[in-house]
Amino acid sequence: MVPRRPHSSDNHGVECFDRERVKSIARDAGFELAGVARAEPTIEAAFYPEWLRRGYHGAMGYLEGRRGEMRDDPRTLLKTVRSVLCVGQVYNSPYPYSTRQDDPERGWVARYAWGEDYHLTLKNRLYQVVEALKAEAGDFRFKVCVDTSPFLDRAYARHAGLGWIGKNTCLINEQIGSWTLLGAVLLSLEVEPDGPPPDRCGTCTRCIDACPTDALVPIEGPGPTHALDARRCISYWTIEQRGVLEHAHRSEVGRHVFGCDICQDVCPWNRPERAAATTAPEFEPRHVEPDLADLAALSQDEFDKRFAESPIERTRYFGLLRNVATAMGNSGERRYLEPLGRLAEHEDAAVREHAQWAIERLQAPTLNGRLL
Repeated sequence: MVPRRPHSSDNHGVECFDRERVKSIARDAGFELAGVARAEPTIEAAFYPEWLRRGYHGAMGYLEGRRGEMRDDPRTLLKTVRSVLCVGQVYNSPYPYSTRQDDPERGWVARYAWGEDYHLTLKNRLYQVVEALKAEAGDFRFKVCVDTSPFLDRAYARHAGLGWIGKNTCLINEQIGSWTLLGAVLLSLEVEPDGPPPDRCGTCTRCIDACPTDALVPIEGPGPTHALDARRCISYWTIEQRGVLEHAHRSEVGRHVFGCDICQDVCPWNRPERAAATTAPEFEPRHVEPDLADLAALSQDEFDKRFAESPIERTRYFGLLRNVATAMGNSGERRYLEPLGRLAEHEDAAVREHAQWAIERLQAPTLNGRLL
């Protein structure tokens, strides 16, 4: 039998489980970052209703209503919660950033989607953490949260000491940067909390300046200094938005076919020579810079097979073809007129419209090889 770790007491005489042991168990499960936050509302949650009121969530209805209200307090997910274990998993790999690559024949996929679907990977590791904790602390109630739960993961990760929330709205860790996937376990165990680190963005505005669509907007009040207006974000357009994209947005998409990394690529804390990289096989790059012509020729069955265990599946088959047609139109390469001609006869209306837009764009007059 594994011996139980000694407990301590907080200032109120409540028995606490060893915080450092909890974090050690999380690191043993493969998480590079681990910390503990109090199970109480955060100051970041105070802005969330205003974020919704401004419409920054776009058409993501699952972020509002009852599921929006639940994000205010972790006790709506687990009534007996007393502590929140927050973890971070590095997904970066030593491959050039999107800002340093510009191949017109290839689309860009957000870095987190190069490997397997992180939801299952993180959940499996968090359940390993729970089992290891139970072996030492005895039975307790818990709730595993990975992205899809109505839970403000970045806010609690900040309060757990994993990093600060940067102007690009990503969690940034001073040692390893922001290429991390976040998860959490709500625990009925009492564990002494960590504290938030200082904000080290300073006066830097590189992410704001580099965003091609001005999606990072300043906000006032406690908490982060900037918010993401999803309605202006390439990631939102290429993943969450269904149907056609507004004409004004299509040229701004560039060669992105799933997500966008620009605001992280330019962050000084993510400089390639200092940013952490993973060796986890689950995040081994498989979908890096896919060939646009190859994607345009995919059938529904081929899409399902290739991306069944990838986050790319979320954009769905028609959504990916729409994005591919858009990227082809932005490439300036007239050799794409043939595959675009086939997409212009596709069964999906959005794919047809974007393909026709791309054809007209590629047939437009050019100056020095660039579209006018």
